[in-house]
This record gives sequence, C-alpha cells and structure tokens, in this order.
Amino acid sequence: MKDIAKRFPENPLLSPSDILPSHKDLQIACLLNPGVFRYDGKIWMIIRVAERPDQKEDTISFPVLTSAGVEVIEISKGNPELDAKDARVIKYKGVDYLTTLSHLRLMCSDDGRKFYEPEGYPLLIGEGFLESFGIEDCRVSYIDGLYYLTYTAVSPNGVGVGLRTTSDWKKFQSHGMILPPHNKDCAIFEEKINGLFYALHRPSSVEIGGNFIWLASSPDGVHWGNHQCVLKTRENLWDSSRIGAGASPIKTEKGWLSIYHGANQNHQYCLGAFLMDLENPVKVIARTEVPIMVPTKEYELSGFFGNVVFTNGHVVNPEADSVTIYYGASDEFVCGAEFSIKEIFSLLQYI
Repeated sequence: MKDIAKRFPENPLLSPSDILPSHKDLQIACLLNPGVFRYDGKIWMIIRVAERPDQKEDTISFPVLTSAGVEVIEISKGNPELDAKDARVIKYKGVDYLTTLSHLRLMCSDDGRKFYEPEGYPLLIGEGFLESFGIEDCRVSYIDGLYYLTYTAVSPNGVGVGLRTTSDWKKFQSHGMILPPHNKDCAIFEEKINGLFYALHRPSSVEIGGNFIWLASSPDGVHWGNHQCVLKTRENLWDSSRIGAGASPIKTEKGWLSIYHGANQNHQYCLGAFLMDLENPVKVIARTEVPIMVPTKEYELSGFFGNVVFTNGHVVNPEADSVTIYYGASDEFVCGAEFSIKEIFSLLQYI
C-alpha cells in the first residue's frame, strides 16, 4: 500500500514514561491521538492520557470516575462473569468497562518536535455520569476567537460527543453532550459556510448501515442537525470495516480536504483523504483509493494495540504547501509526520 508520510526522525515524540500520572493509584498505560492547535506563538497538543492501576497476576483492575473521585474496581481473572479478551474493553456481568481511564492533557512546543508540559494549565477530566469512563480523542477547531474542543465522552450509557470551549486554555465552558451515543470522531470546520457551522462525525450501527462519516450543520456550534452520510466504508479495501474523520478539514482552492482514518477486518488502521465541495460540503468530489499512511515502523506495529496510525490533529504550513500530522501510534505513542498537500492531491481520484 502507498505511504507518502515523511515521519519525524525524533519519533516517538512522546511515550508514557515522559509524563507523570494524574493520580497516585494509577500509572500511564498509553498516550494517544492528540488534538493540535496554535496558541501564544507555539504549537500545542491536547493529548489523550490513558491510565490504569498496576496490574496483579491473578486480578484485573480498572478505574472509573465517581462523584467522589477515581474508584478502582478489581476482579479475579477466574471470575466466570468476566470477559477480558480485548486489551481495551472488558465485559463484567454483562456490562462493558474500559481497561483504562482517559483524561486530556496539554503539551506545547516551540519547534513542533520537542514537547513539554507547561505550568499553570489544567488537566481536562470527565465531568458527570456521561463522562464517568473518561474523555478521549479531542479535536480542536478555532473559530472567531474561540477554541471548540470536541471529544469522545464515555460512560455505561455509551459513547457520545462532548463539547467544551475556551479562549485562554485555563477557563472552559462545558456544553455537555452534543451528539448522543453511539457517536465519535467529531471535527468542526474552522470556517462557517453560508453562515452555518459544519462538522464531520461518525455515528455507528452494528445491525444495519455501518461505521460511516456523516456531516452536520449548526447555527451556533452547539445544536446540530441536518445530518447526512457523506462517506462509507469500501469492501475489500484498507477502509472496509470503519472510517472516521481526523482533524478539521483543510480549506484549499479545490475544496475542503479531510484526512481520515480507516480500518480493515484485521483492525489495521491507516490514513487516507477525501475532498468536499467548498460551498456544499455534503458533496464529496474525490477520495484516495490507497492510503496515504500505513503502519510500518516498529512503534506503529507494536504497542498497547498494534498496527495502528490514527490522527485527530494537524497544523497546516501554507508557505510550504504541507501539513504536519500528529498521530497516535499503536495506541501508545505520540508521533509526527509531514505530508505534501500536492502529493495528497495526486492520490485523490475524482468521483
């Protein structure tokens, strides 16, 4: 398969051992899928940090958020009501739990390669029951002086999309769940179109339909409607099982360029691209048949959940006609790669 990524030689940029846990009873299992933005003259990431207790030989333990704080649940591996075959999700007494609890943490960089944790900025943790299994995979959009943070909110009731906004990254306004379960991968366009906000998102169905990318519009960035399916999985290709949007689409002369992830039946995650009409983004005008990035490096093939490259953050470099994509590798490391926008366009096939 095609791969046009120019990976940073410094990869992985961040590993679990590079930052401290948020809680004395937890350890960092993995760093995943950062949202990316420019602020105060620097490049920033808002990284998903997944934590769990130290695992014992004869038990499985995992954390959840309660009104009193973090609670650790411990179950014997021999319990007949425990199903722990998946590294990411376990089932106990018919209920699904995550093996880790995720929060969002800010990192910044002067050069886009060496990242550090700045002082004076809060961790973003789950709030309330609908975020009691944590918050994940934040995408950041900057519109009219305000940063919109869309993220995956996880609870026993399912997986939906939460929204918070900020102008200074120290004070945040929570808007609750804007798209109910099962939904994730929500990326808001960084420019209104004909006076409306637009966003890509990914509702899911296991019985009919599939894991497809949809488009929605909004008068205020909070209340969303006019949902329409714009991109589907493709049988026998690299994106045959599920697809989802990356970061905010990039505005180009030819259309809105969106980087997206796709997975096949073997759970290999690659990156591809598609192009939407500038004035009517529900109209997809081109798509890559082959991926633009495939997991090939050791840090992409082996980790908490291997054979994965996954992005929801980038910065555009218009003077160089390139985009720097920051991505999660193997659900454990944070990495970076540069792509030529011209090369991406050369792989698009017009519909």
